[in-house]
Amino acid sequence: MFPILAGMAGIILIGVLWRLFLGGKNAEIIRSHLTKAVYEIFLPALVLHVMWQTEMDINVLRVPVVASVGILVSLLAAALIYGDGKRLGGKRAAGAMLLAAAFGNFTYLGLPILTQTFGPWAQSIAIPYDLFASTPLLFTVGILIAQHYGQAGNNPLHPGIEVLRVPAIWAAVLGVLASILAIPMPPWLDETLGVLGSAVIPLMLLCIGLAMRWQSGWASRIPVLLPVIAIQLVFMPLVVWGACIGVGMPENYLAPAVLEGAMPCMVLGLVICDRFKLDSSLYAEAVTVTTALSLITLPIWLSLIR
Repeated sequence: MFPILAGMAGIILIGVLWRLFLGGKNAEIIRSHLTKAVYEIFLPALVLHVMWQTEMDINVLRVPVVASVGILVSLLAAALIYGDGKRLGGKRAAGAMLLAAAFGNFTYLGLPILTQTFGPWAQSIAIPYDLFASTPLLFTVGILIAQHYGQAGNNPLHPGIEVLRVPAIWAAVLGVLASILAIPMPPWLDETLGVLGSAVIPLMLLCIGLAMRWQSGWASRIPVLLPVIAIQLVFMPLVVWGACIGVGMPENYLAPAVLEGAMPCMVLGLVICDRFKLDSSLYAEAVTVTTALSLITLPIWLSLIR
């Protein structure tokens, strides 16, 4: 796994260096455009391609179940630790830390790592993990948390409705239906979706690098980040492991599912923090620290679970 992580770390590092070269403001503009392209074009193409070719069975249903357990139990643990935010200096920081602790980078980092580690078949684990569990929970429970701890503004998001605006969700639904109905994929569409989907992994890793940043006085905030680090990189994969055993996850699905649970903080959370005026700087540091540490913890989890 070390050569795989080294290659991915190289792409992330390019993003970090590009951010330094461009400056923070320009880097954020470019990252937002790249993320939008992945979100609306390349990722839906990959999702449709993968889910259309995935055989629908009980195991596909088990994946979002264990993912939901991991996210909700981790969110509860974070709520018990961070509480109302008084120890953090305010609700804005607490809201950011709750999101950081509960929602991992299951697609942007999880998808490439599972693909490179276990093969393309593991995409059928990463995609349901995110689109059938993490994304619906993010746009319902996560939005409610952000509204409670932050500011809803003049045009508040409506939990439950926003998830219907996620293009990859519709791509997943179409792919599942096509698979269930055994509709053959036209060769030209297979080729087109394959080409578009191949752009997802490098662009995702580049966006992670562009999102990583340090703020002045970061050392004093490390104690605040420690619970997030522990929950995301240690506690959540343990919960997912136990949930996999509980639902009878087959052996070949176990390692990819646990590895998904061990992913660092979700980059997309930065958008939600900005939207609801949560502590975006603190959240960005959580992304940076957990992403860097995950390059050490992920191989450890893989060696333990295999």
